[in-house]
Amino acid sequence: MKDEVKTLIKKLALLNAVKHDGKANPGAVVGGVIGDFPDLKKDMKSVMQEINSVVNDVNSLSIDSQKKELLKIDSSALDKKEHIVDLFGFLNIKEGDKVRTAFPPGPEKYPHIGHAKAAILNFMLAKKYGGEFYLRFEDTNPDLVKEEFYQIIQDDLKWVGVTWEKIIYASDYMDLYYKHGEELIKKGDAYYCTCSQEETSKGRETGEPCKCRSISTQENLKLWKDMPNQEKGTATIRLKIDLKHKNSTMRDPALFRINHTIHARQKDKYSVWPTYDFQNAIMDGYLEITHRIRSKEFEMRNELQRYLQTLLGYKETNIYEIGRFNLEGVESSGRKIREKIESGELIGWDDPSITTIAALRRRGFQPEAIREFVIKTGITKNDVVLTWDDLIIHNKRLLDNKADRYFFVENPVDVKVEGAPVKELNLNLHPTNKKGGRHLKTHEFFVITKEDFNNLEEGKIYRFMECFNVKYLAGSMFEYLDESIDTYKQKGKGMMHFLPKNMDLIPISVMMPDKKIKKGLAEPGLNSLKEGEIVQFERFGFVRFDNKKDMIFWFTHK
Repeated sequence: MKDEVKTLIKKLALLNAVKHDGKANPGAVVGGVIGDFPDLKKDMKSVMQEINSVVNDVNSLSIDSQKKELLKIDSSALDKKEHIVDLFGFLNIKEGDKVRTAFPPGPEKYPHIGHAKAAILNFMLAKKYGGEFYLRFEDTNPDLVKEEFYQIIQDDLKWVGVTWEKIIYASDYMDLYYKHGEELIKKGDAYYCTCSQEETSKGRETGEPCKCRSISTQENLKLWKDMPNQEKGTATIRLKIDLKHKNSTMRDPALFRINHTIHARQKDKYSVWPTYDFQNAIMDGYLEITHRIRSKEFEMRNELQRYLQTLLGYKETNIYEIGRFNLEGVESSGRKIREKIESGELIGWDDPSITTIAALRRRGFQPEAIREFVIKTGITKNDVVLTWDDLIIHNKRLLDNKADRYFFVENPVDVKVEGAPVKELNLNLHPTNKKGGRHLKTHEFFVITKEDFNNLEEGKIYRFMECFNVKYLAGSMFEYLDESIDTYKQKGKGMMHFLPKNMDLIPISVMMPDKKIKKGLAEPGLNSLKEGEIVQFERFGFVRFDNKKDMIFWFTHK
């Protein structure tokens, strides 16, 4: 590894330790290293080994010693107030400024990691400046709103650590939208339009006004009052701006539509509903939302929404659009996910191949890892495509420290070790936290994985992990040698895990991210696990215990 990489690792570890009472966190170091040296992602195992080694060394020092070491690398490091980039510095918020942010999901689907990023950033922004954060359900399209998603979204956000001062339902403010709609009609800024969608689109494209644009204010008000009695799709209320505006969103956009669909919360109380832009602008203004960070897919709509706020007498919300980020090869579109669920391609909104919060939680990703991951992606207008490995880095650090270890033998093959002693093995559940708690009793008969079995070479020495050394003879036969680790270091060909055949081994299944099922045998200690616990199967990976009745685990990652 290059010297400049090692120096950066040490500097970042020291900075993090000084900032956090002398204890550096490997996860806080890895993002900075990969940011400066992206090619290192190809060899993350070596990078993490170096980071963990340096962090252990740094954490063994006193804070005074850490500061001295840091100054040797960067003489100005301790002159800086903060040792991390201020995510929100670009907003130029001054001390004492009022800050109120919001996250406005539509209760239409399961939130994914992109939604989590928007929610986390807006929540963090409010907390940083002592402000308030609102959860606001944008539920004014009765065709899309589903009752179950109100609670699902709340549960998922709480799980990733986002809480709120208020929860708002946009559909509770229908009288406010009607009041402003009528106000605009009376001022001549809005009109009742019966043109078809094709006619409207053509007029916006050519810049030619439709026949409805010249209707009198009195006639518009009369039609507005009768609008709830009309059929869906027969009329809209449109805002009169400029049909030749360079931003197509500003070309007489719709403010209200007719929709008699029964609403999840409001039932059949309303049949004239505000459009997204109208509702969003009013909600931000009425609730005095000062700042919002959102995906740049809404960037074209920003001008319209700010225009509406000014027109209606509200203070403009400071909106900052950021680029979307996706994981490579992972579907994030709610519509496409829904279609794939219906076709059977996905098993549900928690399918292990997607990045909904439900799926990540069920696989065994930790909320702290998700928070670290989305923060590390930063705030930028550029779209970013990341890989599973970028997320796994953060999760693995957390699981390494707390997940108990067990043996799982995939595709077990019976073998015999001639001369093997009867041996009581008392193994630790964790290599550093120790704990004890794993009891295996050996004699001559064992099971090993089919993969290990297929790679055996006659006459070579192998080691059964944490047990003893054996020599492979032929067929399914081994010969016991000794227990010395030195024997293995000097002559060993490979290390393998195992299970004693005479024990009450547990048949288990592991659901993989590609939905293939891997089967095998595991040690009896797994019977004491509770659903939801995450453990590591040695030489296999981290898994989450999903179903106790059928002994099903979900693969998290290596």
